[in-house]
Amino acid sequence: MTTTIKVSDELRDRLKAQASQAGLTLGAHLAELADLADRRDRLAAAKQAMASSPAGVDEYREETRRWEAAELTDAQHD
Repeated sequence: MTTTIKVSDELRDRLKAQASQAGLTLGAHLAELADLADRRDRLAAAKQAMASSPAGVDEYREETRRWEAAELTDAQHD
């Protein structure tokens, strides 16, 4: 199913040029833009949740430190 959305000619041309440059159809490009907006919103929500829970931030930092240390150790053994 397809639908029509109303955008200015200038915006349509920008989106078409971006899609073409990426080798995508306009629909696929719009889907990528929507995915990026969804990701941005999820990351903003996570950031807000972490900021409202200082203990959660400390736990996250400690877990990140342990993962980074493990990755460095693994890399040294390769």
